[in-house]
Amino acid sequence: MHDFVAAFGLLLAIEGLTFAAFPGAAKRAAEEVAGAPEGPLRLIGLAAAAAGILLLWFMRGMPI
Repeated sequence: MHDFVAAFGLLLAIEGLTFAAFPGAAKRAAEEVAGAPEGPLRLIGLAAAAAGILLLWFMRGMPI
């Protein structure tokens, strides 16, 4: 659970910095996503989730 909360905090920090530094680009990206078909978005979302889970899994298994 600790890792999940830490990852969520990092996500919020990165998203917040993106919107603070590049608000115009973030709005354009959101508009592009809103107009995109659902199939490719679902595939990209599943791939990103799987990559994130694998990354956390590998990092937790590595000795420091």
